[in-house]
Amino acid sequence: MAVTHSIGLGKDQCFHQIEKLTNSHSLHSSESLCKLLRYLAEHSLDHPGLALKEYQIATEVLGRPVGFDPQSDSTVRVQAGRLRVKLTEYYAHEGVDDPIIVDLPKGSYALTFHLRPGKAALQPPQTIVLEPALRPQRALRSGRNWAVATAILSIFLVLSLITTAVLLSDRSRIQTATSQPVPDSFQIFWSHFVTASQQPWVIFSNGRFVGRPETGMRYFNSSSDSGSFVLDHYTGVGEVLAIHQLDHLFGLFNRPLRVKRGALFSLDDAKNNDLIFVGSPSENLTLLDIPGTREFIFQRLDSGPRKGDLAVINVHPQPGESASFIGTPANQPTVEDYAVVSLLPGLDPSHSILILAGNTTFGTQAAVEYVCREDSVKELLQRLKVRKAGDLKPFEALLHVNIAHGVPVTTELTSVRNRGN
Repeated sequence: MAVTHSIGLGKDQCFHQIEKLTNSHSLHSSESLCKLLRYLAEHSLDHPGLALKEYQIATEVLGRPVGFDPQSDSTVRVQAGRLRVKLTEYYAHEGVDDPIIVDLPKGSYALTFHLRPGKAALQPPQTIVLEPALRPQRALRSGRNWAVATAILSIFLVLSLITTAVLLSDRSRIQTATSQPVPDSFQIFWSHFVTASQQPWVIFSNGRFVGRPETGMRYFNSSSDSGSFVLDHYTGVGEVLAIHQLDHLFGLFNRPLRVKRGALFSLDDAKNNDLIFVGSPSENLTLLDIPGTREFIFQRLDSGPRKGDLAVINVHPQPGESASFIGTPANQPTVEDYAVVSLLPGLDPSHSILILAGNTTFGTQAAVEYVCREDSVKELLQRLKVRKAGDLKPFEALLHVNIAHGVPVTTELTSVRNRGN
């Protein structure tokens, strides 16, 4: 578990990098992870080679009682895992050009600091010394092998040229295959998300659970589970398939997506980007912190035979409409669900928010599939009386979904509301 340093790295440089990390978008919103990172850095730099114990971290950093048992409580391991994810996220985006890389190897609580390849300016020159006894032998060997080496390099050069030609040919065929015309309905509906200077963030839900996968999990309840270990890295199969659908759709526009799970998303990201939320506020918890839908809202029923079940509440029912919409009971195979498609103004009015969410993971999948199909997008635009991109204003739409064997088979546009602003 010893800390490792590249040649030329001093403590001041390492601590400066730690402060840069704790002030980054990736980490600054998590006080507990920043505290853990500083603690590990101080210990690793001040006491290199001295292994840290989970008990020390739990009691000195995470505020656990003196009776903490690492065998039965995995809090430290989970926090270390979250920190590894944050470090990876930082160096993949904000810190892509940072010369110093901070890492927390798996199975260790000692940070490592090393120079990014190619950032050799911080290192002093190194001298390679050959032993005298080896020089004549290497010189003779070099003379004999020069012709062989030249021939091998020539072969590799020819092979690389052939490989490059094949790859360029394949890329050309792929580009030709994917350059099919984008349907007009897609260009109208998705205009803002595909023409903005930055690609949108897709935030998929990963609700908070207690329990364990092997013994059964349930949603975290703050009133009864305050002392329980929380799992926040699970999501539904519908969300996974939904991301695939969105990626395929944006491929038609030759536009990439940025994808992040809800637990890692920050309000700073929400202010400065176009957002596509996949999943309801019951699992995509960031939606609880920003203005959301106001005509069709997700809420758990507080009375009646379905008390506690998640439903879509119809805030202003139109003639003939129900005041709430709820699918199959949770203790039965899901055959019916309701979902919401909603376009909202962003926290910054120059940005937009699209919410695609169902009461269940299958409803969420159906909502995303609905806005990724040409015929259904046409239907929605007709109901909204939209003929060109500039006409599309904030709206909320309710979908009724029929499900068979865990697959949405039919999706019906039930109701539409124009929000006006």
